[in-house]
Amino acid sequence: MNITAKEGITDARQLGTGKYVILGVQHLFAMFGATVLVPVLTGLSVSSTLLFAGVGTLVFHLVSKLQVPAFLGSSFAFLGGYMSVKSLGVEQGMTETLALDYACMGVFCAGLCYFVMAGLIKTFGLEKILKYFPPLVTGPMIIAIGLVLSGSAIQNCTTNWPLALVAVVTVIATSVWGKGIIKIIPILLGVLVSYTVAAVLGEVDFSALNDAAWVGLPFTREQTVLAVFDNMDSTFLISTIIAIVPIAIATIMEHIGDMCAISSTVGKDFLKEPGLHRTLMGDGLATALASLFGAPANTTYGENTGVLNLTKVFDPAVIRLAAGFAILLSFCPKFACLIGLMPAATIGGVSLILYGMISAVGVRNLVEDSVDLDSSRNVFVAASILVVAIGVKYGSEDNVSIGPIHFSGLALAALMGVLLNAVLPGKLGMKVKSVHGKEKP
Repeated sequence: MNITAKEGITDARQLGTGKYVILGVQHLFAMFGATVLVPVLTGLSVSSTLLFAGVGTLVFHLVSKLQVPAFLGSSFAFLGGYMSVKSLGVEQGMTETLALDYACMGVFCAGLCYFVMAGLIKTFGLEKILKYFPPLVTGPMIIAIGLVLSGSAIQNCTTNWPLALVAVVTVIATSVWGKGIIKIIPILLGVLVSYTVAAVLGEVDFSALNDAAWVGLPFTREQTVLAVFDNMDSTFLISTIIAIVPIAIATIMEHIGDMCAISSTVGKDFLKEPGLHRTLMGDGLATALASLFGAPANTTYGENTGVLNLTKVFDPAVIRLAAGFAILLSFCPKFACLIGLMPAATIGGVSLILYGMISAVGVRNLVEDSVDLDSSRNVFVAASILVVAIGVKYGSEDNVSIGPIHFSGLALAALMGVLLNAVLPGKLGMKVKSVHGKEKP
């Protein structure tokens, strides 16, 4: 089955300025709830996050020849890495801010991995490279990411379970029974409804909001990785890189899946033109750039792909307009303060759903690709990934030390999964699904 162009609008300007702007705002709202939740969960800057969601999206569009209608928002895959590094840094006497700076350096290196993968794919072809990273490895890795994060969600929920349940019920209800744009932005609505209930009940102290300026810079020097070089701990930096870089295995696979989804939605094979190597480089460059300024790693957003499917407006210029709105919003400290005052229970309720959804995506990968778990070989690979990632996370030390270097559970799990899959006798890779829905050997 060949991809043919879908019926839709490829030039939004024909709709008129008013509708063009509204479409851009709609894409902003679609990415907003999940994107700002990442800095709230990690302690990174909300303003810097919005700034580099916008800047990263524009960079991605430039690298991909302005052809792909994708928005880049905050990636949840790296949450475990941020939290592990922050916890380890605090144990060693660092401030949380400095520990997060080191984590951002790790994410910067992860962003560079996209360039390595892009080069390999361009040189050897997609199928030859992906056989080393089949769903047998990436599926359990994604499941582990969600489960590793689940403990923090429950801790936040316990601060006020009624508020958390309001968020949970709102997200589920709008996802299942919502229509139109309501169905596209369940995370944002879950936050808004729970936050509003908390405000009405007097659970939020808004006094700090009065001191926040309306206009200001999105980040300070202390929130950039420059602080790392003031008095760099090279051993801790190596531990950070080892803890975070392997997560790129899962996010690169996620990127490929997103490109297939966008291609299917629009009716153009973006893996061929402008090429997967270009979209990977755009995503990696956006992630590396964001990390240098204290913003989370970026990833292509499925929420915005849902908006494309809903509106049938496939013009990438609309996405770039949404990116411009995100950049403008990043220069409002008062708005960032409002996000920072969000109750922990609201965060917990929404993240409870999100972390569960991350694990569910991993399960879906295993099912959709028909991974044979009757095979002892495959069971060993999948089980090793899950047990190592979760066991190390919830063990007494939260990491494994080999000499002065510390390894997170996710890092060890990723390395073990790739290694076992490569050395155990049997089928090395799974069949790779093309964007057309067929399978390639």
